[in-house]
Amino acid sequence: MELSLLSHQLHPLLLHCPLTTNFLTIAGVYACDVAEAVSTSRRALRGAKIPESDYKTLPNGLKYYDLKVGDGAEAVKGSRVAIHYVAKWRGITFMTSRQGMGVGGGTPYGFDVGESKRGNVLKGLDLGVEGMRVGGQRLLLVPPELAYGSKGVQEIPPNATIEMDVELLAIKQSPFGTAVKIVEG
Repeated sequence: MELSLLSHQLHPLLLHCPLTTNFLTIAGVYACDVAEAVSTSRRALRGAKIPESDYKTLPNGLKYYDLKVGDGAEAVKGSRVAIHYVAKWRGITFMTSRQGMGVGGGTPYGFDVGESKRGNVLKGLDLGVEGMRVGGQRLLLVPPELAYGSKGVQEIPPNATIEMDVELLAIKQSPFGTAVKIVEG
């Protein structure tokens, strides 16, 4: 049964009826319970350890595993993407776009695919997003040469492989359906 009746669609007198308000309250609580169950199952799936042998390995050493293949547009070089990510080293989160996960879910991170040489995005993240579809979720195992290299950064030591959990939220495209190449300068 799907509840598609919104309070502004109800007759004003019905909003003052105890049976109606009780029904709407129960329906709202049920909807929240369903949303929490979905959210919990996503967290459980993300927390599940995927064997490294199940990952696909690219020639550059980057490994990826698709938790969910999206059904939207594909990220190609030149696409401006918006993602949520969680970066971990040895299972400990050290960086995330999901900080302050209230109703808005944190601020998505945006970048142009194929532009990691400009230094605004890790090369492994850039390469890992390419080929994803909007709505997709992907786990990345980023080798040191595509992450922080032999120098490390802050709490990440030299030559560390990092894990990233990436969700592709959106791709900015032209009205004609091809990726927009953003030219700066």
